[in-house]
Amino acid sequence: MLTRKQYELLMFIQERLRQTGVSPSFDEMKEALNLRSKSGIHRLITGLAERGFIRRLAHRARALEVVRLPENAGAPERPTASAAAPPSSMAAAPAANTPSFAAVPAGGAAPAPFTPNVIRGNFQPQLQGATVNAEVAESVRLPLLGKIAAGAPIEALSNPTNTVDVPAALLGRGEHFALTVEGDSMVDAGIFDGDTALIQRCETADNGAIVVALVDNNEVTLKRLRRKHGSIALEPANERHETRIFGPDRVQVQGRLVGLLRRY
Repeated sequence: MLTRKQYELLMFIQERLRQTGVSPSFDEMKEALNLRSKSGIHRLITGLAERGFIRRLAHRARALEVVRLPENAGAPERPTASAAAPPSSMAAAPAANTPSFAAVPAGGAAPAPFTPNVIRGNFQPQLQGATVNAEVAESVRLPLLGKIAAGAPIEALSNPTNTVDVPAALLGRGEHFALTVEGDSMVDAGIFDGDTALIQRCETADNGAIVVALVDNNEVTLKRLRRKHGSIALEPANERHETRIFGPDRVQVQGRLVGLLRRY
C-alpha cells in the first residue's frame, strides 16, 4: 500500500528512468512533488525501498532502480541503451506544479488513476496535544509544553510554550505533545539533557514503559514505570539516581515516550 506522495514519486522516477536512463536528483524530486525540503524525499525513498518498489544501487550517485510498480500502474519499463541519450524535448523535467506522474505500460494504455487506501480526516491541533494520521501527513506541528525533568521532578506543566514540527513517521495514531528533557537520570536509556521527548497521551502504560508521570498532582517526571506489590516505582536509567516508590494513588500516567528529537 502506497501513500499518494509515494506513488507520485515512484512514477516520476520511473518516467525519468524511461526517458533518460538516469534517476532524477533529490532537488528535482522535491520540485516535482512540490515539497518544501529534501527530508520529505528521503522519507519517501526509504518507504518505497522498504516496500520493495525501488532499490538503491551501491557505489553510484543518484542510482535508483524501479523494481516493481503498483498493480494499477503496469509493469516497470527498464531503460534501454537508446533511451540513455534521448532528444532534448524528452529530457526536460516535469513542471514543479505537476500533481502526479504515471508511466505508460508497454501496451500503450495509460494506467488507472491511483486511489490511495488511507484514512483521511480533518485533524486539528488541540490545546494540550495534536491528533495525527501519520499515513497522510508529511510532518506534524506539536505543542511544546515546556521542560520535563529526567532527574528530580519539576513543577507540573499545563500550557504550551512553543511548537515543534515532527516527522509524521515518528508518531502513531492518537494525541501527542512534546517536552524538553532536563537532567541526566535517563542517559542510559539514550535520553539526554536538551532532547525533545515526543509523548503519546495516555492514562495507562505497560510495565517497563518510559512515561510522563504526574506525582502528587503537582510534579512531573520522565521515568521508567514499574509496578511492584501494589506500589508504583519510577525508575531512572542512571545509577547515580535512586528509584522512587509511591503508592498507586500518588502517581498518574499522562503519556508514554514514543520518540526523541535531538540537535547536534
